[in-house]
Amino acid sequence: MNTTTLEKLRKLKFTGMYNAFKTNLENGKAEEYTTDQLLALLVDAEYDYRMNKRIESLIFNARFRYKASIEEMNYHPERNIDRNFVQRLADCTFISRAENILITGSTGCGKSYLATALGINACEKGYRTLYMSITKLFPKLKMAKADGTYIKEIAKIERMHLVIFDDFGIHPLDAQSRAILMEVIEDIHGKTSMIFTSQLPVNKWFEVIGERTIADAVLDRVTPEAHRIEIEGESMRKRRSRKSEYEYD
Repeated sequence: MNTTTLEKLRKLKFTGMYNAFKTNLENGKAEEYTTDQLLALLVDAEYDYRMNKRIESLIFNARFRYKASIEEMNYHPERNIDRNFVQRLADCTFISRAENILITGSTGCGKSYLATALGINACEKGYRTLYMSITKLFPKLKMAKADGTYIKEIAKIERMHLVIFDDFGIHPLDAQSRAILMEVIEDIHGKTSMIFTSQLPVNKWFEVIGERTIADAVLDRVTPEAHRIEIEGESMRKRRSRKSEYEYD
C-alpha cells in the first residue's frame, strides 16, 4: 500500500510529501507518529518544498548579477551605513507601501551589493523583484520598440513588486531614453517600489535626465519621501591599491 501511495504522490507532483514519506518509511519512523502527526509532517514538508521552489524561481527571474546578503553587509563606521535602518528596510514593509530607496556613493563602495541584498531578501519574502542595469535597460527597451515587444517588456516590469535600477546616471540620457524612463516610472509609480543606485548625489540627477519637464516629472515620482542611503568611504579597489602601496613602502 505504501508503494502505491508513494507512486500517487509522485504522479501528483507532491514532491515534498513524497520525499518526507519515503524518508520516514525507510528509517522506520513513520509508525512512530499518530495519524494527525504524520499528516501534519507531510503537509509541512510539502509547504516548505513549494515555498523554497517559489523563492528559487523569484531569485532566478529577478536576474541579479551576483549573490548578496543583508547578514553579510559590511557596517564599518566609515561607510555610513546604519545597521538598524537597513534591518528595518529588510522587513520589506517599504514594498507593501510602494516606497522607494535611493542608494548613492562612489564607484565600488557597495551600492549594488546593498540593493541586491535587499532584492534577494524581498524574493525570500515572496515579492516579485526585477534587477536592471540602467546601461542595459535602455538599449533593451529601444530594441523592443523596434521589434514590437515593447509592450510585453513594460508589462513584465509592471507586474513586479520591486524594481532595482542599478547604476543610474552613468551617462546623460538621450531623448528616447528620457521618454522610456518617463513611461516606465509613470507606469509603476505608486504601485511598485523602486531602488535606485547611483554614483551621483540625488541633486545631480536632474542634469543627467536632461529635459526639464521630464526630469521634474520623473524626480517628482521617485524622490519625495524616499528612503536615502549615502554610502561613504573609498571603493574596495582604491583601498586595496592604497594598502599595496603602503606595504611596498
